[in-house]
Amino acid sequence: MKKSNMLTATLVALAFAIAPIGQASPDGGPVDPRSAPTPRERPMPLPRPISGFLIPNADEASRAVPTPRARPTAASRPATAANEDISVDSEASVANSVSAENVEMPVVTIHNTDNVTRGKTGAFVLDMKPALLLGGMYVKFSVSGTATGGVDYVALVSPAYIPSSGYGLIQVQTLPDPRGSSLRQAYSVVITLENGPGYSVGQPASATMWIKP
Repeated sequence: MKKSNMLTATLVALAFAIAPIGQASPDGGPVDPRSAPTPRERPMPLPRPISGFLIPNADEASRAVPTPRARPTAASRPATAANEDISVDSEASVANSVSAENVEMPVVTIHNTDNVTRGKTGAFVLDMKPALLLGGMYVKFSVSGTATGGVDYVALVSPAYIPSSGYGLIQVQTLPDPRGSSLRQAYSVVITLENGPGYSVGQPASATMWIKP
């Protein structure tokens, strides 16, 4: 009798030892640990992104974090735009050069009316083609010859003026011969045109007038 009571006490003690603390079956006996409810598992926190990517875990697939786009800089201009600018500048320079070549520059020539007797006035004629309809032109010249300015004729001053008609005059007003009647001879006046801005010199570029005694 004592042995059976001791065996029963031992089994009860083992049952209480195996059962979880604070849990009991409805009839007051021990509870089977396998049938006891398990505590609710907490969700695992998502890992932080490392270098733009997430480390995959067991709950969800890996997702790539979008990286920021590089901002365009002013230096990254398309090469085609630069080429277009160069081509436009080249075309403009070519157009300007062509238009400059198409502009016809006036050409000036000179002729003498005739020889002149001392004491009279002679003239050289300047001819400019094409004529400048909106204004005149000043033409430079030089004077040479055997006659002396201020002695045989009134000194000439360059430049000469050509009006919009295209014709100009260089008048030569002769003077009495101071050498006397013993040295009566003819003296020459030579006028030569010189290049200047806005015109060019054609042929004939010089003319000669004789002052007769």
